[in-house]
Amino acid sequence: MIAEPGQFRVFLAVGHVDMRKSIDSLAILVSQGFALDPLAGHMFAFSNRRRTMVKILYWDRNGFCLWQKRLERERFRWPESREEVLVLGHRELRWLLDGLDIEQGKAHGTYRYTTVY
Repeated sequence: MIAEPGQFRVFLAVGHVDMRKSIDSLAILVSQGFALDPLAGHMFAFSNRRRTMVKILYWDRNGFCLWQKRLERERFRWPESREEVLVLGHRELRWLLDGLDIEQGKAHGTYRYTTVY
């Protein structure tokens, strides 16, 4: 089952992963280690122990894609959690890759109105 645009998710592996892992090894980790479907069209993000590298695995129509970013001086603000996997949106992934915390406590709140004046 491929994710529809509104159902797109980013699954972030909270622990560290050996960055020597390739597409096949990461897909097996997603499937067997986290009991998730690597073919669903979602993104699966992994980081190394030092938090200087991120790999993102995803399925795109007819094959896997593996995206990697390595920082030269800084570290990613990788979240700590008791969960093995966190579910993020694309905005939180962008924050993480930009060096921000995924929990932006000072962000504007969301308001839902039922009428417009």
